[in-house]
Amino acid sequence: MNAPEQPLQIAGHGFDMLGILSLPASGTPVQRTGVVIVVGGTQYRVGSHRQFVRLARHLATAGYPVLRFDLPGMGDSPGEPVPFEDTAPHIAAAIGAMQLAAHVDRTVLWGLCDGASASLLYVQATQDPRVTGLALLNPWVRSEAGLARAQVKHYYRQRLLESGFWRKLLHGGVGWRALHGLWKNLRTMRQTTAQSLTFQERMAQGWRAFPGPILLLLSERDLTAQEFAEHANSHAGWAGWAQKATLTRHTLPRADHTCSAPQSQQAVQALVRDWLGSTAHPQPRS
Repeated sequence: MNAPEQPLQIAGHGFDMLGILSLPASGTPVQRTGVVIVVGGTQYRVGSHRQFVRLARHLATAGYPVLRFDLPGMGDSPGEPVPFEDTAPHIAAAIGAMQLAAHVDRTVLWGLCDGASASLLYVQATQDPRVTGLALLNPWVRSEAGLARAQVKHYYRQRLLESGFWRKLLHGGVGWRALHGLWKNLRTMRQTTAQSLTFQERMAQGWRAFPGPILLLLSERDLTAQEFAEHANSHAGWAGWAQKATLTRHTLPRADHTCSAPQSQQAVQALVRDWLGSTAHPQPRS
């Protein structure tokens, strides 16, 4: 059954945005919780491989209204692009427009990459009671030190265990360049670890303080996902992050950053739908 969709104008203080609202089909029980997809990076509301379109329509068939929208300067929204760290007013306006149009009183923020980061930054900055859940896919926490740490652990360690690497090294192949890269990353880790990581610290504060359920999805074959885990495991602000009582965590086998393979997209859709049904106030409206 196809989910009906309608355009939605989202007005804020000094900006206007366009969104698409996917709604449950006639006869489908409508849940009291809606979902706002927070788009990250230089993307618009469709998403890579039409990922956001498919997710929105899938969740709508399960009874959840879903809004995906263009931030200023992207897609069909006018204005200058906005850094993900500064999108709180835009997310707030999107939540308000979605709740008014879909007649829901609870909102889950769903985000990929810096859309996931923006969602954590939003709850840290606003403590918005309308947001009752967070679904985060491969959150972005990149810094020079974090990238170097992830590369050393997940790339160079594996390369050093490969016999082909040592054969190339002995025969003057690419092995020397790999060793140079390893040394450069080790030096970066040592020089930049003590630097302030402002937005990452704010994300950690949002993670710790958010009282509602969190769904964390990490792609197995994604450096950004590996960076997130490395960062959270090595910074005091994230202490105990993986033991958070309201956390549901899944690793997506063989998935890349944007879950480009159909089976990865379908896995994300099913996990989000099931998590919503079990934790995010599944009662339909009477």
